[in-house]
Amino acid sequence: MADWQEIAGGITAPRGYRAAGITAGLKPSGLPDLALILSDVEAIAAGVFTTSQVKAACVDYCRQRLQAKHSARAILCNAGQANAATGTQGWFDALESAIAIAQALNIPSESVLLASTGVIGQRIKMDALKSGIPQLVTELSETGSDKAAQAIITTDLVTKSIALETTVGDRPVRIGGIAKGSGMIHPNMATMLAFITCDAAVSPALWQQMLSRAADRSFNSITVDGDTSTNDSLIALANGQSRTPAIIEMGLEAEKLEAMLTAVCQHLAKAIARDGEGATCLIEVQVTGTQDEPSARQIAKTIAGSSLVKSAIFGRDPNWGRIVAATGRAGVPFEQENLQIKLGDFLMLENGQPLPFDRVAASAYLKQTAANSSLPNNSQRVDNPVLIAVSVGNGQGAGKAWGCDLSYDYVRINAEYTT
Repeated sequence: MADWQEIAGGITAPRGYRAAGITAGLKPSGLPDLALILSDVEAIAAGVFTTSQVKAACVDYCRQRLQAKHSARAILCNAGQANAATGTQGWFDALESAIAIAQALNIPSESVLLASTGVIGQRIKMDALKSGIPQLVTELSETGSDKAAQAIITTDLVTKSIALETTVGDRPVRIGGIAKGSGMIHPNMATMLAFITCDAAVSPALWQQMLSRAADRSFNSITVDGDTSTNDSLIALANGQSRTPAIIEMGLEAEKLEAMLTAVCQHLAKAIARDGEGATCLIEVQVTGTQDEPSARQIAKTIAGSSLVKSAIFGRDPNWGRIVAATGRAGVPFEQENLQIKLGDFLMLENGQPLPFDRVAASAYLKQTAANSSLPNNSQRVDNPVLIAVSVGNGQGAGKAWGCDLSYDYVRINAEYTT
């Protein structure tokens, strides 16, 4: 039983945060494209970023800021231009963006963090961004989470947000989050942005450790298409406005807070995977029996990322051989005679031996799951995935990964991305 409950409010549910999202004219579509998240006070800040050798200016900027100072007050995010592979001028654009929003908020530019998303190789439309800042600041609101979530998306079909609440001592503590992502999604990390707010007081080193572990169990365990981006950013703020005692080392309260942080990240990660470009269903891969958790996650991510597995799921084909092949090439040693494969409730392989199963019923399971997990407008369904369960032995290691099926529409969307 989870030691928390879901609440409304998204990124602004924790105390002491406001947010806004506006249309500044950065996107040619005319949709919202500039978002701001603001803490009323200086907040402890942590981040996890892309491992790509080609990094957007905002990623380099945030890394430098967080190395110099483990706190921030504002996160500014533009959608429409990735400002990646834009050279020295892209770096100056990032600096100018931070200075402009800092002046409007009357805070130091060192207290501003940045994120960008959009087409690689395109600089931010600075005139539009700077012209939009006065309206952005004016519209900051304690109920602004939904507008901010809308302003950070690109090819997403739906927005992604969540807020949870638990109790530390005798006081409520909240964590909220919003995210974007639909394509170029693969571990370490993906074309995704995620912003987390928390009103607990946590030491900088511990907050960074918590976020890194939560990222490994969420955003680094999803895949849509095997492509890692230049802009991936996960930024988390903790401002202490819950007025609970500071958490400075691991213990029961820290474990409770980290578990809730992980749950927020996993919800957002699954929502991203479910909204994969052209996807019709979410896939959850559960792996057990390895020597440790990282090994289990490695197998799970290999299966979730297999184009053959993903294509079979889209075709509602219960071809468990695809799952076996992906398991075997994951780079984790195991004895073949210990392998077990389940698709939903259908046991297909046990002790390394194939079993008879109702293929028509298994196909119907895939069809029904896809139908039940369809995405209506403004939905972020993550509660009805196709379940693949794999056991490779008797070890204590267990891990999960999430992905989506691979449809014809994925090719169509990405073939026309800039045209």
